[in-house]
Amino acid sequence: MRNFAVPTKDQVAPVNQTIFDNLNKALGFVPNLYATIAYSNNGLSRYLDYQNAKTTLSNKEKEAVNLIVSQVNGCIYCLSAHTTIGKMNGFTDEQLLDIRKGSSANPKLNALVGLAESIAKNRGNADAILVEEFFNQGYTNENLVDLILQISDKTAMNYLHNLTKVPVDFPLAVEI
Repeated sequence: MRNFAVPTKDQVAPVNQTIFDNLNKALGFVPNLYATIAYSNNGLSRYLDYQNAKTTLSNKEKEAVNLIVSQVNGCIYCLSAHTTIGKMNGFTDEQLLDIRKGSSANPKLNALVGLAESIAKNRGNADAILVEEFFNQGYTNENLVDLILQISDKTAMNYLHNLTKVPVDFPLAVEI
């Protein structure tokens, strides 16, 4: 299998060099998976625009989706990154592990996690009961569209890491 080295700032296009500088200012480093996206001259800016677009999902809801989708797809990089980000958004270690196992004590978040897991496992299809529970918990058609977009965002990053296996530069998530 090809070895994918993480590109350095001087190995990427000038537009990506500027993004690397901005990421360094905002995060203190350039995450290896973002750097890997910079192999594409346009990929990193395109991805960051998509990732940072407005959504009806809260940051906690987005992190819950990111975790369950990364668990389904077996992506240790994204599990590690989103465990860290999940803690920054107020989740406890126990809550993060529960989400990765497909559940939450919060009924609304539980419905979101359950549906996201079903969609990810079934490649865009889902159990009708989970869809109904999602709507019964107060989610809307707009939320459903935003959920699917969030799943697609995380699936793309899961696939990128699962193929490239670039080093994880976050504290490693525990295995479950």
